[in-house]
Amino acid sequence: MSPRGVAGEGPQPKKRRPPIHPGLIQGQSPGDLGRRTCIWPSTSLIYNHMVVDTGLTEDGIDRIFGALADGTRRDILGRTIRHEQSISALARQYVMSFAAVQKHVAVLERAALVTKERRGREQIVHANRETVGQAATLLDNYEQLWIQRAKRIADILDNPKGERT
Repeated sequence: MSPRGVAGEGPQPKKRRPPIHPGLIQGQSPGDLGRRTCIWPSTSLIYNHMVVDTGLTEDGIDRIFGALADGTRRDILGRTIRHEQSISALARQYVMSFAAVQKHVAVLERAALVTKERRGREQIVHANRETVGQAATLLDNYEQLWIQRAKRIADILDNPKGERT
């Protein structure tokens, strides 16, 4: 007999409801996520995914912004944009081990935000200005997209009868 009573019996695990995606409205399926529609009297607006040609793949974009999600890596990138530095010189700037700084630089290198060059016993870190520029272009495009959407929302709110302007 189990400590809970009869063998094999006991509290049953609660049945979990599948999580509702924050973008879903009651009754929508996850397949509906790509189709955003805002209905206004006699008007419908469809927001599609933005297409931006930055020369970066989806995985590349994920690696770049994943790398930039950490404050230490952003600081390392900023320092290497200003001037090249050895990993040793970078490590002296932080209260962390040399190996930890090396790992941060490796993440930036995998994201193609920096490159390393061996000079004798030192590894010199250079910012890759092309990748940084591509990331900045992508962010600029997103900014323009949201500015356009905000203007469209303002137009809709200024024209309550649903007439297009």
